Amino acid sequence: MIKKILFVLLLSVSFIGFSQEKTLEDLSTAPNPFTNSTKITFKSSLDSSIILTVRNVLGKTVFKKTYKIKTGKNSLTFYKNDLSTGMYIYSIQSNKKVISKRFVIK
Repeated sequence: MIKKILFVLLLSVSFIGFSQEKTLEDLSTAPNPFTNSTKITFKSSLDSSIILTVRNVLGKTVFKKTYKIKTGKNSLTFYKNDLSTGMYIYSIQSNKKVISKRFVIK
């Protein structure tokens, strides 16, 4: 009986420890580098709101906007507007996760 209880307890702890939900993944940008606009694509495991933030290499936020996304593959078009050429860090933040990469405006 004690072996069964310990086994169930071990399975419960293992399940809780390994069930970290991946809410956002496969972040990419194409084209990169770009001149006027680029398409940011990623997958989401649920419908939610995300925040797209773009920072310059000094860490200053130069763009921030909230989007509603759907489960599955999503894409956002980012326009450089008045940003100068150079490297930028972009991040997508859900309520559970933040993923970041970089792109170059030429």
